[in-house]
Amino acid sequence: MSIQIRFSLNEGLYLKDPQDSKLGKNIIQHSILLIDEFGFESFTFKKLAEKIGSTEASIYRYFENKHILLIFLVNWYWEWVSYLIQINTMNVSDARVKLKIIIHSFVSAPKDNPGVEYVNESKLHNIVISEGVKAYLTKDVDEENSKGFFSSYKNLANTVSHVISEINPEFKYPYALATNLFEMSNNHIYFAKHLPRLTDISVNGNNVDEAETMLNYFADKLLF
Repeated sequence: MSIQIRFSLNEGLYLKDPQDSKLGKNIIQHSILLIDEFGFESFTFKKLAEKIGSTEASIYRYFENKHILLIFLVNWYWEWVSYLIQINTMNVSDARVKLKIIIHSFVSAPKDNPGVEYVNESKLHNIVISEGVKAYLTKDVDEENSKGFFSSYKNLANTVSHVISEINPEFKYPYALATNLFEMSNNHIYFAKHLPRLTDISVNGNNVDEAETMLNYFADKLLF
């Protein structure tokens, strides 16, 4: 069963919001599938147009280029994780419990969703892990940042850093820890799958329990 979720993303990330039309949702759906299958470098609007039975021109009416599309997809994922944190911590007052829920959300976001109809969260998670840094490790990052293209990630880090500060007000680096927990989750899942000698954890299929255990270990050692 699908659920109806629409995130308000930075308007500079699209020419026409793809969440508002059937074609736009089709573009999101199949761009995720194609990027996951072939990688971002091999992905083109021509391939996407052929896949959805449309034209490149129709895709360019939604997105200026494939880099902006990638930023849009990564922002959608950041918003999804933030949504999960908000929902799952709504009635939780203990900051330590909140942080454990946050860490669970980092590693298990694809499994927690019964399915937004046009977003395969598992494959989008794969993209965030393997391609996500390409959204901001670019020469244009300062200009794009000035336009607010990474506000979803900043808001996510801000939410997590506040919980960290609740746990230990004396901790000097709440923002650094917040982003490190998220990036560690993605990096070490990737390492476990592809470069196992760079990590101490293993990932078996969709089982990422060891990643969650590792993140909780670091958080406990630093904060408690």
